[in-house]
Amino acid sequence: MKPGIKYFNFTVRSYRGDQEGNAMKRSYINQKISEGINFVQKMNFALPSFVYWTPEEWEIKGHEYDEIRKCMLGWDITDFGEGNFDKTGLLLITIRNGISGSSEYFKEYAEKILIVQENQVTPMHFHYFKMEDIINRGGGYLMIEVFGSTETEDLSGEPIEVFLDGKRLTVKAGTIVRLRPGESITLPPRQYHKFWADGGTILVGEVSKVNDDNTDNHFHTAPARFPEIEEDEPKKYLLFTEYPAARD
Repeated sequence: MKPGIKYFNFTVRSYRGDQEGNAMKRSYINQKISEGINFVQKMNFALPSFVYWTPEEWEIKGHEYDEIRKCMLGWDITDFGEGNFDKTGLLLITIRNGISGSSEYFKEYAEKILIVQENQVTPMHFHYFKMEDIINRGGGYLMIEVFGSTETEDLSGEPIEVFLDGKRLTVKAGTIVRLRPGESITLPPRQYHKFWADGGTILVGEVSKVNDDNTDNHFHTAPARFPEIEEDEPKKYLLFTEYPAARD
């Protein structure tokens, strides 16, 4: 990548990338989750116990754990339908969440941990309702490309405001912000963003309004939010889409 413009402590650069698509193998998902656990532990971040439950343990969990099931807590992995996770993909853990408008699951906020590999891209997208802070919790540099959106949900060429740890800046469309460990960006609804790691795998935090990955994501070009899975070996851990019904 070419050296870019600097806005205070945040360096901006350009990036492009494409990839074809296939199903993800369960063996690969198991491997990536195991690697993710090791990385999170190496970064001295403690995860809740339900993250480690096996499919057999989930089979005996009752309704007292329905918040985990219904609010989509736990493991999430995707290659965005592109077929090459190491190039276009993301491993996530939703730690807390609510359901908008629910009197039972009434949290108005969500928190996630994202594991972003070096040069692994999360494609350009925005959220219809969710505002989020994306925080570099440690590792390499987090690179985030930002655009506004038009009324027809395309990329806007107009300048946009960005919010960086209390600093408000107006930047050109397509600016790429470089976040050091400890730095963050606030992304309002309908602000397009694409991100990847530079200089090593990153532990990324996400603090946001309630999150609904079934309805609130709009991708500019990526084929799918959730991957097809080829079951070539037993599940080691369950994704949040795979929890069995609660035992009475």
